[in-house]
Amino acid sequence: QVQLIESGGGLVQAGGSLRLSCTVSGRTFSDYAMGWFRQAPGKEREFVAAISWGGGITRYANSVKGRFTISRDNAKNTVYLQMNSLKPEDTAVYYCASSVRAVLGYEYDYWGQGTQVTVSS
Repeated sequence: QVQLIESGGGLVQAGGSLRLSCTVSGRTFSDYAMGWFRQAPGKEREFVAAISWGGGITRYANSVKGRFTISRDNAKNTVYLQMNSLKPEDTAVYYCASSVRAVLGYEYDYWGQGTQVTVSS
């Protein structure tokens, strides 16, 4: 079956950095776009970033543009989210997701279990 395993979350001070990783198994990783989402306590899940199958096209939420970078290594079946200049409002559980298509703009059909990111002020 398809599995997405996130790692790299943790506690960091405001202004710090973290890199999240998500490794996919059970499907041909390079055939699908990937995304990162997050959910803060008491809030709905929101889109953070997405990347096309080959990494050539990326998209970001306005709230993270210029601070976060999504990338992928198809040889390692892994997608990354580099998070710099972290703010307390970035505190959330972060989820990676695999899209139903190779290009952006479609829904996601598989999700990871989430990794907690906590940014202290």
